[in-house]
Amino acid sequence: MKLTTKLLVSAALATGLAGAATAQDDPFQVGFIYIGTPGDYGWTYEHDQGRLAVEEEFGDAVDTVFLENVPEGPDAERAITTMILGGADMVFTTSFGYGEATNAVAGQFPDVYFEHATGYLREHPNVSTYSARFYEGRAVIGHIAGHMTESNLVGYIASYPIPEVIRGINSAYLHAREVNPDVEFRVVWTYTWFDPAVEGDAAQALIDAGVDVLMQHTDSTAPQAAAEEAGILSFGQASDMFQFAPRPRISSIIDDWAPYYIRRVGEAMDGTWEQSDTWEGIAEGMVAIGEMTDAIPEEVRASAQQMIDDIAAGDYHPFTGPINRQDGTAWLADGEVADDGTLAGMDFYVEGITGEIPN
Repeated sequence: MKLTTKLLVSAALATGLAGAATAQDDPFQVGFIYIGTPGDYGWTYEHDQGRLAVEEEFGDAVDTVFLENVPEGPDAERAITTMILGGADMVFTTSFGYGEATNAVAGQFPDVYFEHATGYLREHPNVSTYSARFYEGRAVIGHIAGHMTESNLVGYIASYPIPEVIRGINSAYLHAREVNPDVEFRVVWTYTWFDPAVEGDAAQALIDAGVDVLMQHTDSTAPQAAAEEAGILSFGQASDMFQFAPRPRISSIIDDWAPYYIRRVGEAMDGTWEQSDTWEGIAEGMVAIGEMTDAIPEEVRASAQQMIDDIAAGDYHPFTGPINRQDGTAWLADGEVADDGTLAGMDFYVEGITGEIPN
């Protein structure tokens, strides 16, 4: 793992705590804990873009540091502690599995602000959680995928069987099926957020199974490269990824953390920060859809854009009934909208998706 500031200062963290820099009261120091590397051009890349936006917004009033490739679990607790002992006044932990570590350290440092991405644990008043309504973006790319597939087989590379990922699969499938009742989803679970070799193998397995459209909820560009080599369609994940599959990439789901990071750092600096649980989407700009290329027919681009506009305006919710669970039992009645509590804990597939969600 590498501890990096905007001046490119690094420190090793092997066993125990790395040597900590002298804490500074000024400038305000903001730390980021990354599951991968900014070079993934996906999930971590976009969080790092948010970090850079904080630097640009506040200039010399802030100093940012980050640790990359931090495993979830005990290593995360050590990494967060190291960052605080090095002077961090605020820490953003940017992966679901950092939740317990974040709260454990927060209890020891009540004067430090903690923000945990995609989590739900807020055991101390100095811990907030934040996430994006990724399922809104996946509804849009599902709509496009349903139109674009010719084999009626869509591949989905999934990371871990947590509600965030399950929501995305369900949302994409529902909107693909809406425009193409014959569509089938093939889901491969990788049990990793970032492992190019594993992700590439998963993509190839799906390609060998006959999928001609590929989605992913993992962080590397390996699936994009496999899709380009096979000549099938793919969607960028977390960032645009256009440079890795210029053809036949058709669009992407993009995470934009910069406005949230700027807002929360500003609140911490001026003393107005309060504990919160934030869940924003297309309307707020935290979720965006990348350029829809000319490979998509004009009428499909138009209908996808209409869905984006309707979601942003609050006129459409991707989980609007009638929707049944996978076993055929009713979940949402006609016109009924899923509540956030159910979505936050989603642990079931919707009707039509084959296979089981692993434990």
